[in-house]
Amino acid sequence: MHLVFVTSLVPDGTLTTGYEIANAAIIDGLRRAGVKVSVVGFTWPGKQPIDPDNTVLLGSVDVQTHTASAKQRLLWLGRAIVEGHTFSSVKLRKAGEARVRQALQKLEPFDGYVLNGVTLAGAYPELFRNKPSIFVAHNVEHQSATENAAAARSLVERLLYTREARLLKQLEAKLCGQADFVFTLAEDDRAPLGIADDRLSATLPLTTRKTAPAPLPSRQPTYDLALIGTWTWQPNRIGLDWFLQRVVPHLPDDMTVKIAGHAPPGLRSDHPGVQFVGRVKDATDFVRGAKVIPLISQAGSGVQLKTIETFELGMPAVATRSSLRGIADVPENCTVADDPAAFALALTHATRLRLPEGDGRGFHAAQMTAMDRQILRGLAALSFALRRQAA
Repeated sequence: MHLVFVTSLVPDGTLTTGYEIANAAIIDGLRRAGVKVSVVGFTWPGKQPIDPDNTVLLGSVDVQTHTASAKQRLLWLGRAIVEGHTFSSVKLRKAGEARVRQALQKLEPFDGYVLNGVTLAGAYPELFRNKPSIFVAHNVEHQSATENAAAARSLVERLLYTREARLLKQLEAKLCGQADFVFTLAEDDRAPLGIADDRLSATLPLTTRKTAPAPLPSRQPTYDLALIGTWTWQPNRIGLDWFLQRVVPHLPDDMTVKIAGHAPPGLRSDHPGVQFVGRVKDATDFVRGAKVIPLISQAGSGVQLKTIETFELGMPAVATRSSLRGIADVPENCTVADDPAAFALALTHATRLRLPEGDGRGFHAAQMTAMDRQILRGLAALSFALRRQAA
């Protein structure tokens, strides 16, 4: 079977965001199942696809809103309103339908599509209806947009997110309805998307790497807590704000907290132990330098890749229930707490008592086995659709 993986950003070997990590894991899973996978989409500016022989590029694009100029953001917004597209999808309309059609023609013959998220599929909604398809719903996007609207810092921002939520709900319903099978990354996402029937969808467990890292028996942490993430992404920012404003005030003054990743302007904490360290050279080394990992999700849907990575590394953690979306088996060295004071107390106990590290290789193996099983279900549905189409 030959499938075209339709994605906003093609894998370039730099796994810096959860979206990129998930994409690489899904493509690897399809190939383990014996599928020939070709990829079509954009690259980040200055980047090249890691698998150029099986990739057709539509161009390069920086999809980040916070790095765009005010003029560019206004152009995106104006075009989105005029054309009736979501703000995220209109950024990818620069390629034009003719170029996308040409890219698909280069890949013929192929059997079907894997529509990876709503962004590129939503930018050209009529181009991917001619063959059977699997839709990968990374999140319940309309739900995330609604949460972002509630947390917006201005009326204009709230109105934009509200518009985005309305359009995304329509788009997700359309993509789920036309797909022959849907993968979500968390069990709780199936019902909001209207696909809770096992004949229509399945939850796809993920891993953040092809092989599990070996435990470090002599690890020597140099700080208490470590957080890393893309804090300009609104669901992540909501979690970080909750942590800084409601959890950190309950932490002892001598507790050290290092926060890595791009921090938007105005992000600060009065706690003497909190330090914003920006981008780090090696995310795994950074995480392993801490005694405990706080998993702080408060919003969004889909799976938290940082949670999976933490468990693969066997790191002790304190997690909110929202951080455990899509995780069937929570390791014993993870404490669950949603109340801010209880969360802070659990962190304090975990750092003082030095919770034992686990061996994440078992967690990684279980995730990969479950993922391979679910991918076969999706491929079976696609095979049935191909036979029906040929009849």
